[in-house]
Amino acid sequence: MRPILYGLMLAVLALTSRGAVAAPPAAPAAASSAQYVDLDSYLTSDADINAWYTITSQLRKNFDDVCGDTFCEGDYSNIQSLDYRCSVDTTTGVIGRCVWVFAASNEEVNAKTGNFTVDNQHWRCRSPLAPKTHVADLIAALNVSNPIRAILPGSSQSIYDGLVDCL
Repeated sequence: MRPILYGLMLAVLALTSRGAVAAPPAAPAAASSAQYVDLDSYLTSDADINAWYTITSQLRKNFDDVCGDTFCEGDYSNIQSLDYRCSVDTTTGVIGRCVWVFAASNEEVNAKTGNFTVDNQHWRCRSPLAPKTHVADLIAALNVSNPIRAILPGSSQSIYDGLVDCL
């Protein structure tokens, strides 16, 4: 029984450590009454909504521009941006966390059977945001032609820097 349990624990550890971002420790209920929502749900003005969709679209384009010379060399040459998401405290407008989700695969054909062996991978890359970054400041900083390289508010890092640490 113990070897099976040990094997399961190793498998869970391996699955959760490959590109995964651990959740922050839960704060005591009395210490924080924060209620987080997806940034998409938080925005109300047409200008902010349009800016956010432009930013996320531009981030995908920026990633495609840098992928071939950087992240998309090696085992996974087809890394695809799935989504860039941020959580926002509904009371304060402070960002909780932003992650950029990617997926890729490597396929090989078996010459004898014609079957494929597929090795797939995914990443949840955390953006290196400064504590207490406000959603309005994030949108203002990223609403540029190259948001992947824009310096994040209150920081000396960009979203690209977070990708280097992740991918």
